[in-house]
Amino acid sequence: MAQGILDTVGLAAVLLLAGPIALFGLEHLVRGDLFGAALYLGVAAGLVVVEQYLTTPTDVPGLVAEKTVGAVVKTDDED
Repeated sequence: MAQGILDTVGLAAVLLLAGPIALFGLEHLVRGDLFGAALYLGVAAGLVVVEQYLTTPTDVPGLVAEKTVGAVVKTDDED
């Protein structure tokens, strides 16, 4: 899945937010609190997954443009 510059910056922002949460979850894991570790690690993973796979209203114009260009412009794959 190719990403543009804005998608990459958005992912970096989410990773900056999810990183400390994941480290806090790892700290709970080291202390032996499995419930807390699972909770915090799940939240951190959930943030990244939602950012990658959830379509937001700001993504819709780009998706529409991609489908429109794909329908209008036909490429020949025969070489």
